[in-house]
Amino acid sequence: MRPGMPLLALLALCALAGVLPALGLAPAWAWWLLVALLALLAAVDAWRLRAIPTPQVERRLADVLPVGVPRELQLELRSVPALRLELADLHPPGWRAEGLPLRLSLPAHGVARVRYRLVPAARGSFVFEGTHLRLPSPWRLWRALRTAGQPQQVRVYPDFAPLAKLALFSAEQASLLVGAHVRRRRGEGTDFRQLREYRVGDSLRQVDWKATARARKLVSREYQEERNQQLMLVVDTGRRMLASEGGLSHFDHALNAALVVAWLALRQGDAVGLLASGAGHRWIPPRRGPGALQGLLRASYDLQPQAVATDYLALADALALRQRRRALVMLCTNVRDEDADDLLAAVCLLQRRHLVCVASLREQELDQALATEVDDVRGAIRAGATAAYLAQRAQAHEALRRHRVMTLDVTAAELPGALVERYLAVKRDGLL
Repeated sequence: MRPGMPLLALLALCALAGVLPALGLAPAWAWWLLVALLALLAAVDAWRLRAIPTPQVERRLADVLPVGVPRELQLELRSVPALRLELADLHPPGWRAEGLPLRLSLPAHGVARVRYRLVPAARGSFVFEGTHLRLPSPWRLWRALRTAGQPQQVRVYPDFAPLAKLALFSAEQASLLVGAHVRRRRGEGTDFRQLREYRVGDSLRQVDWKATARARKLVSREYQEERNQQLMLVVDTGRRMLASEGGLSHFDHALNAALVVAWLALRQGDAVGLLASGAGHRWIPPRRGPGALQGLLRASYDLQPQAVATDYLALADALALRQRRRALVMLCTNVRDEDADDLLAAVCLLQRRHLVCVASLREQELDQALATEVDDVRGAIRAGATAAYLAQRAQAHEALRRHRVMTLDVTAAELPGALVERYLAVKRDGLL
């Protein structure tokens, strides 16, 4: 409980009145009587404030929220006496709240509903500790700060709105929406789909001569990409993924891109798994079906990158022990020249059984630094250092390509389209 502005003003006036007895302009007993009266008023008002019951507060909020997406939150308050108060919700630190603090009047024995907007700042598990209520005393001499409501735990997932939007389109249309350049190759694949009438452009290998003899016209076999294959998404959680672009870390960009590829692969009939290695370790074995994507979301929503070095060889050993069946392994990391030898050794280990694709995230600031016009010595030094760094990075990528490793050097914005495009190319060419 703290004194309010009216009480502070009365105390100041009382202090000024104390000058009058000192100057002989008023009797001392009158000033002491004024002090006693003010103390009595303050004590009575404090007692009345303590007797006011704390309003009941109920928070209405989904248990699962997407990161970075504004959500409206509703608070429902119930009070016995009529009150005027200030409200501040105890949301997790770092989250952006619009509309707080709130000032409102509660009717006696009534219900008041207030809303404000909240933007989750990071993935993970968080707790709303309660709601702070600042209550004034009946005579406004005191203010009390009380905590109402029960703690509420929420989980913040990656933003799944793009996945919901992609569900409205076919797999090919969705691939184009995320930036993949889909190359069509009619009628070829690895799994037989159907017989159909011959079309101009079909190869002779597609002609089914027995069906042609029965139908007395050319009949071709139509194939589709093989189903029931396995895709392993490997995401680095080490220090290389701490760089931030567009308000999200490189790890968040990589995780979002991995979920897009997982959604597409599941629609294609493949099984998808996830391995996170570096700072935090997480293993989700490959699964297919409608619930597989929810399993990936639940298992990865609280992963966070940390400032530790990633042990690529340990990552390869863990994956080789767990994933026995041949799979397309897509590793999302940030390749630096000092990591090239360890990464190459790890990839060569995985290539004994799996098809490996390394997606290396490039900071967009590097491209912007090279594109900026140089007009002073400092700018020239910056451009030269950037060019030298990119040249060393390109050498590390070239070392991977010489060992027949599919390598992508992309920015965070280009990553989803590049991964989808490479996945579709592998399916189309029957490399698995």
